[in-house]
Amino acid sequence: MTDKIIGKITGKEYFVTIGLEIHAEMKTKTKMFCSCKNDPFNSAPNTHICPICTGQPGTLPYVNKQACKNVMKVGVALGADLADFSEFDRKNYFYPDIPKAYQISQYQYPLVSNGSLVGVDITRIHMEEDTATSIHKEGKSLVDYNRSSVPLMELVTEPVIHDAETAMKFAKELQLLLRTLGVSDANLEKGEMRIEANISLSEKGYFDGDFSKLGVKTEVKNLNSFKIVGQAIEFEIARHLAILEGETKGEIVQETRGWDENKQRTFSQRTKESADDYRYFPDPDIPKYKFSELPEFSKEELQKELPELPWIKRERYIKDYGIQVDDVEFYLNNLQFDRIFSEAVKILEKDGYKKLSNYISTDLAGLEKNDEMGNLENIKGVEIAEMVKMILGGELSSRGAKDLLLEMYKNGGGAKDIAEKKGLIQKSDEGQLKKIIEEIIEANPKQVEDYKKGEEKLLQYFVGQGMKATQGSANPGILAKLFKEMLN
Repeated sequence: MTDKIIGKITGKEYFVTIGLEIHAEMKTKTKMFCSCKNDPFNSAPNTHICPICTGQPGTLPYVNKQACKNVMKVGVALGADLADFSEFDRKNYFYPDIPKAYQISQYQYPLVSNGSLVGVDITRIHMEEDTATSIHKEGKSLVDYNRSSVPLMELVTEPVIHDAETAMKFAKELQLLLRTLGVSDANLEKGEMRIEANISLSEKGYFDGDFSKLGVKTEVKNLNSFKIVGQAIEFEIARHLAILEGETKGEIVQETRGWDENKQRTFSQRTKESADDYRYFPDPDIPKYKFSELPEFSKEELQKELPELPWIKRERYIKDYGIQVDDVEFYLNNLQFDRIFSEAVKILEKDGYKKLSNYISTDLAGLEKNDEMGNLENIKGVEIAEMVKMILGGELSSRGAKDLLLEMYKNGGGAKDIAEKKGLIQKSDEGQLKKIIEEIIEANPKQVEDYKKGEEKLLQYFVGQGMKATQGSANPGILAKLFKEMLN
C-alpha cells in the first residue's frame, strides 16, 4: 500500500491522493438521444446513424428513459442520493468525434450524488452521450459514428483513494455491480468501461474537504485493464516523487496523460481543461426533469427491480455454503455458472456443497474455457445436483462424473439416464465383482505371491486391473475391500 512516502533525498513525507473517473456504456436498445440501434461493435461502420446522432442542423434530441433508469439503479445500489431535479447541459469543444461541436452531458444537476463502494466515497454519477470512434491508420483519420450518442454513465469518486490496490479494487467492484444489475456489459477491452485516474502528491496531508492540501494532479485517461490502472498509478506516483525530490528536472503540471503499454510509462497528451473551458450551459432543446413527479423513478420502485447485490451474495455464499472465496468470486463474475450453482445447491444437503462447487468452477468451467462443443444452457441445476448425489452415494466415480458432465454439456439430458446408458454406474454388487476378482487373481499368480509376502502396494495394482476389467464401472472402494478379503 503506497499511501504515504518518505523521500529518499529530502526525507520529506508525501501523501498520495487518487480520484477515479469511470465511464460505462449503458445497455439499452437505442442510443441516448435518438432511436438508432445501440450496437457500436457488431455492425459495419456508420450504419446505425441518423440526423440526430450525426448533429445535422434542425434536429431535436429526446432522452432515453431506460438509460436514466439504469444510472439511478446504480445509485440506489450504492446508497446514493437520487436527483429530484435534473437537466442536461452542452459541453462545448471541437473534435471530429463530436459532430455537433458539443457533447450533451450533465454539469450542475447530475442524476446521482454521494454514495460509496468498498469504502470509497462517490461524488456524482451523471448521464451523457458517448463520442464517435476515431480510427487512425495509413496516414489517414476515419470516424465511425455508430458509437456517437450511445448512453454513457460517468462516475466520479471523491479524491479519497491513497494507493493503486484500492483503485483497482474499486474499479473491479464497480464492473461487477454494473454486470449484476444488467445495466452494462462493462467490457474494458471493447471500451464499454473506461477508467481515468487523477493522481497527486502533497506534503500537506490527505484530502479532508480542503483542496488546498492537494498537490498538482495529473489525469491518466483510457486505462483499459485493471492491471494497467495499477501500473499507471504506480508510475505516476514515482514520477511525481522524482520531480518533487529533485531527482529529475521539470515541474508537475496539470495535464492529461496516456499510457504506453510498450514502454510501460505514461506520456503527456494535452494540458488539462477546466470546466470554464467547456462553457457549459443548459441544453435548450431538452426539457428539465422533476423526478418526484415520475413514480417509476422513486427509490422504492427502483429498489424492487434490483437483484441480490454482489456484496450481499458474497457474504451469503460464504456463510451458508462454506465454499472457497475464489469460487464465490467466480460465481459473482460468471452469472451463467452462478445460475447452475444456485439451482443445484437448493437440492443438495450440506455435505454436497463443496463437491458441487468444485465440479462447476473447475470441471465445467474447464469445458467452457477449452471451447468444447457444448452449451451451458444444456446444464440444468437439478441434473448436476443429481450427479453429485450419485457421487456421494458411491454410484459414480470421479472419472465417471467427468464423462457424465461432458455428455450433459454437449447434449443435455438427465444425469441418471446418461449414466445408465453410458455404463457409468459403478458396479457395487459384491457377488458379481467376486467373479471378476477371481479371474484377475488367477491371471496374476506372481503378483499374488508377492502381495502375500508383504508387498501391500500391489493392492492398487489389483484394483486397477479390476477397474480395467469393468471398464471403470466398478466401485474402487468395494474392489479394494474384496481383494483384501480374497487375497488373505
